[in-house]
Amino acid sequence: MSGAEAPDAVDSRRPLWVVPHEVPAIVPLPSRSTEPRWVGVYRWAAVGGDLLAAMLGVSVALLTRFGYHVGSSYLVVSSLLPLAWVAVVALSKGYDPRFFGAGPDEFRSIMRAGVGLTAAVAMTSYVTKAEIARGFVVLAIPVLVVAALLLRYALRKDLHRHRVRGRCMHRVLVVGRSGPAATLCEHLESRPTDGFRVVATCRPRDDSTGPLQPEELAEPDILAAADRHAVEVVAIATEPELAGQSLRRLSWALEQRGIELIVSPGIIEVAGPRISVRPVAGLSLLHLERPSVSGGPHLMKAVFDRVVALGIVAVLAPLLIGLALAVKLSSPGPVLFRQQRVGRAGVEFTMLKFRSMYVDAEQRLSDLYALSDGNGVIFKMRNDPRMTPLGRWIRRFSLDELPQLFNVLRGDMSLVGPRPPLAEEVALYAADDSRRMLVKPGMTGLWQVSGRSDLSWDESVRLDLRYVDNWSMTLDLLILWKTVRAVIYGAGAY
Repeated sequence: MSGAEAPDAVDSRRPLWVVPHEVPAIVPLPSRSTEPRWVGVYRWAAVGGDLLAAMLGVSVALLTRFGYHVGSSYLVVSSLLPLAWVAVVALSKGYDPRFFGAGPDEFRSIMRAGVGLTAAVAMTSYVTKAEIARGFVVLAIPVLVVAALLLRYALRKDLHRHRVRGRCMHRVLVVGRSGPAATLCEHLESRPTDGFRVVATCRPRDDSTGPLQPEELAEPDILAAADRHAVEVVAIATEPELAGQSLRRLSWALEQRGIELIVSPGIIEVAGPRISVRPVAGLSLLHLERPSVSGGPHLMKAVFDRVVALGIVAVLAPLLIGLALAVKLSSPGPVLFRQQRVGRAGVEFTMLKFRSMYVDAEQRLSDLYALSDGNGVIFKMRNDPRMTPLGRWIRRFSLDELPQLFNVLRGDMSLVGPRPPLAEEVALYAADDSRRMLVKPGMTGLWQVSGRSDLSWDESVRLDLRYVDNWSMTLDLLILWKTVRAVIYGAGAY
């Protein structure tokens, strides 16, 4: 049944209210009886990419280690290695449709497969007494893994492009009261690249604020709605009443239909590493770990920041000197702009930037407030008349912020962290916003790779709080990687 049917087509005697969502008519809606065509295409493309990566790794290792004089035993090993690689990736769930386009899970499966293949080659060599040159293995497997990651990344980006156009999506039925269900729908549809399209929501017909009765969200009603709309995923919004044995029976019934079940715990802006499920007294309890804001991990972060900042200063020294001379010659005034910002624990520090405005910029600010393009708290102006021609260019590519590397070396800032606020901005903080100052402010952060100046104040705060609550070195490295792309394109910078 199409997701565009009217709600009054539902049997009025049922207590469940099924509300179809609008689905673009140009997108074909596959039947759930067969695997969507795009899943098979993606899987075969992934297998082909892995075989290509394996052959590349083997070829590089053979040519580097033996040149054009390859023994027959290595020809046999080289022909078997690509097949072994595909088998190991399959065992690592690298071809599981649940992880297609998911990014971290998909890439982790490739990394696990690389470790597994290394162990398998070592064990096979030991058991069969075969002498496989270590140089061959050391070259073949790393090249293979890197090539597989790059090819899978390209395949994932191609899938994302299709999903932005409304194709290659998982059809989702959301179950729950209107409030939690609407929130879950909003989050699922906010990022089409994740591949979820909500085609219908199920909620009690008498959707009041009181407690649900057990029969209000019954298993037969949910299954009937899932069958009507040919969904591939059933998503349960936070509903304590639909839990325990009821949820268990529902999972069994959905399993028989080949439908995936996901349950939202109602915990927002908390990433997976802080959430774990542990068995306690026969129950599976969801544990929320405390965020890491001090101790060993942050000592490692401080060392990493200083080492990397020192390396960047050494590499970019000619550029820094050239920019300093350009700023000095382009307009009267100092080379560096110094401004008091609020750092970790509310301690103020002097932040450094290359001057991008005329020397009287602060005096002219009050006359321009009414023309602000900012977010209500931070003043921003796309065509700020106080900016010098050179300043406009260096701001577009964030070159004016390079002197903040010295703030990082001094320990006032980090490479990655929340945006360093002004004292007047801190005075406007709500109670929750002050959590941003539990960590050092950063030269870049989630705000930098998610829109920069185009973000609203609430979005900027939300991203900073998400970073504080979910900080990890892996997240820092990911943000640094995305920052390079954001700076090259100059998106949201003015």
